[in-house]
Amino acid sequence: MTASRLHRLRDRLRSDEGAAVVEFVVLVVLVIVPVAYAVIAVMSVQSAAYAVTQAARESARAFTQADTLGEARSAARLATRIALSDQGVPLRGDELRIDCDGTCLAPGTTIRVSVGTRVRLPFLPESLADSTVGAVPVSAEHLAVIDDYREAP
Repeated sequence: MTASRLHRLRDRLRSDEGAAVVEFVVLVVLVIVPVAYAVIAVMSVQSAAYAVTQAARESARAFTQADTLGEARSAARLATRIALSDQGVPLRGDELRIDCDGTCLAPGTTIRVSVGTRVRLPFLPESLADSTVGAVPVSAEHLAVIDDYREAP
């Protein structure tokens, strides 16, 4: 090889042409994609947390305003279903739990309403959907007291 060819080859090897594209691709794949996924996952969990909090509060409110125990449980289930579906949280049927510290609709009774669900993380396969890796448990609890001046059922 001649000296001029060696100089041209050395200059080409030292040049930065095309390096920005490679750096950009590496940056996108290694940094931006995981950060975007984390943001989407956190938003999904936060939405479900808001939904179960709202569902617990509204279910307790609906329960305490009903006249009979059957109406109370039905109203609480409906309130749970509406609150969860408002935020796009899928319903399984076992989200709601109601506990009373005595006769459920008697004046002065404390009602504890718990709503819980599992949020499936986005873009994961079905095989991981119900595992501890593929879903995040989210729950909320609300206490309500039956009004002391309410007429006993």
